[in-house]
Amino acid sequence: MSLVLFRDRRHAGQLLAAQLGAYAGRDDVIVLALPRGGVPVAFEVARALHAPLDVFTVRKLGVPGHEELGFGAIASGGVRVLDDHLVSELGLPAPVIEKITQRERHELERREQAYRGDRPFPMVTGKTVIVVDDGLATGGSMRAAVRALRALRPARIVVAVPTGAQQTCDTLRLQVEALVCISMPEPFYAVGWHYHDFRPTSDEEVGQFLAAAREGAAAVA
Repeated sequence: MSLVLFRDRRHAGQLLAAQLGAYAGRDDVIVLALPRGGVPVAFEVARALHAPLDVFTVRKLGVPGHEELGFGAIASGGVRVLDDHLVSELGLPAPVIEKITQRERHELERREQAYRGDRPFPMVTGKTVIVVDDGLATGGSMRAAVRALRALRPARIVVAVPTGAQQTCDTLRLQVEALVCISMPEPFYAVGWHYHDFRPTSDEEVGQFLAAAREGAAAVA
């Protein structure tokens, strides 16, 4: 039986927004997307809620030779989250972890410059922050984002994703004020299995979505 629920990320965002109606039209709400894949989803959420949209940059730390398997993540503000169990199980030495961290930190800084340029990071202190991604598998990137955001003292953190692994969502739910997820199938194989179109989102597309959100546009070419 097919697991596909969403035509693409924008369709997923439209369905997700329908479950976030309580946050619509509020001046204390901001939507932050985890780039790149979370941006098209978050664009639809922000548009439906009439909320500002920005990005919160997070980079997964991938296992050498199996980069899709993340043993941790880094986020804006110098935060790093490691999966200690996986690191121990794989026997990853500290120098390898540091080398991968430095490489991903350079990419994180490049992306922040590409996406935001000279625009300052939005003020989130005292606000309700809805953090959006296209799905949660291990949750390393989202945990890093939540931990980094806590240092900025928002009033509430709401994690919103179209799909996620049940155990990951249950664990993350304990770390935030609310978590919204449309589909949590068991067993959970991969985020991409839930999308008909799961093509990578480019840096150019991220810029287009952010520009369209700032201009109040309803569509991106």
